[in-house]
Amino acid sequence: MKLSLSAAVFLTHIIVLCSSEQPYYLEQCSRDDPEINSCLRESANTFATHLRDGVPELELEEVEPVIVDEISIVLGNGPEGYRAIFRDIEAFGVSNLTVTNIRSDIDTLQFQLTLEIPKIKVRAQYRSSGVLILVQASGAGDYWGQYEGVKAKVYFKAVPQETIDDLTYLTVEQVKMDFSVKEINMGVENIANGNSIIQAALNLFINSNSQELLKEMKPALRAKLTTVLHNFMDKLFERIPLEYWII
Repeated sequence: MKLSLSAAVFLTHIIVLCSSEQPYYLEQCSRDDPEINSCLRESANTFATHLRDGVPELELEEVEPVIVDEISIVLGNGPEGYRAIFRDIEAFGVSNLTVTNIRSDIDTLQFQLTLEIPKIKVRAQYRSSGVLILVQASGAGDYWGQYEGVKAKVYFKAVPQETIDDLTYLTVEQVKMDFSVKEINMGVENIANGNSIIQAALNLFINSNSQELLKEMKPALRAKLTTVLHNFMDKLFERIPLEYWII
């Protein structure tokens, strides 16, 4: 009986493997592998490498720039407090990520990934109002930023959604993320009405307080990026069954 059961399980695995061709952009890992986290890390990095050039089979031909519609920051209280809104944010370099570590619970489909990105370049449109370092800083223009040494942790939990032809498709139930940046350079330019004093004051303040500004922006930015990531992962899991990466 034990032999027959083992043979049946083995045969099922073979049928699933043969029922569809393993895609070139993923490495398959065994849930029984004691080093499955290392295997999953390698598979994730293989996928990231192909993602940079696009994966037409997944309808992912251009993955950059990453788009964030809007974030806002508030510094200080009252009518003179500084407020800024950044719109049409485009981020370049995100796809150059490396997965340095993965922790997984395969039975509950929970995963935590540690990522590193060498540099992200950002551009956006901004509008601000209020007083900044004793200067009336109301205006609008172009924002640019360079973020180096980006590290992120991403946690997600997936659940089986449906099974088609013995292949299991997932949806993402929960996503959490956090990140840090080692070095930041950013500034504004092309300010409306060409006020060079305001522009110089803003750039001085921004680069002297870049980490503090990032701290103020972080809650809104993290919420936006989590939504973008959640949508991206759902799109992937609609097209990539579980058995392509874990069996």
